[in-house]
Amino acid sequence: MSAPDVTRLRVDVVYALPEIQHQVSVELPAGATVADALRVAAQHPPFDTLDLAAAAVGVFGDRVERDHPLEPGDRVEIYRPLAIDPREARRRRAAPDRSGRR
Repeated sequence: MSAPDVTRLRVDVVYALPEIQHQVSVELPAGATVADALRVAAQHPPFDTLDLAAAAVGVFGDRVERDHPLEPGDRVEIYRPLAIDPREARRRRAAPDRSGRR
């Protein structure tokens, strides 16, 4: 059994839609950042059609900057823009309907 290669790391890059999740595993040099992972993922469909420069990103659900260093096994997540502002959604849910009920 050989020792793990400490000069390389493998991470997953994911982009989820309501109906499907896209995932690609990428291998990067040690010391790589989220930006490096996005650059490699952009070579694979459907990531090649996304505006990765504008998208918010995170690692395991925590929003991070693109210069965030990665660890082996990290999950880089590409976040979609919100369909509606959360405050507006709450207002709509709280507004009375036409019968006057909430």
